[in-house]
Amino acid sequence: MRALLQRVASCRVKVDGREVSRSGPGLLVFLGVSAQDGEKDVDFIVGKVLGLRIFDDAEGKLNLSLADVGGELMVVSQFTLYADTRKGRRPSFVKAAEPQRAQELYEMACERFASEGFPPAKGVFQTHMEIELVNDGPVTLMLES
Repeated sequence: MRALLQRVASCRVKVDGREVSRSGPGLLVFLGVSAQDGEKDVDFIVGKVLGLRIFDDAEGKLNLSLADVGGELMVVSQFTLYADTRKGRRPSFVKAAEPQRAQELYEMACERFASEGFPPAKGVFQTHMEIELVNDGPVTLMLES
């Protein structure tokens, strides 16, 4: 499982020109699921996202977690995080999970975030989305289980 985290001042998701979700200051998590992923991968990613100290403290050091700053969370599925671009010019997505399994683990991750006190704003699985964000920092990190 891969998660691309972006610290944001705000973000929102539109589908067909209509806003479907938004969040304020916190994290935007693009979540990619591989064919090999399972519940342990979900637990790892959720724990890491919530525990990372990537927000500024009073001295400007990255020393605070999402909980410490009372931040919000948005989670958007993104199978393209498993693109293999080593050969040719067209990405291969053979490492990405099949849609049904990917959605199951995506929803499981969202449920785990919610059970930890961070109910996420969400994208719409398997749709074309427009994602607007104001990157804060910028701070962008890649996590892999």
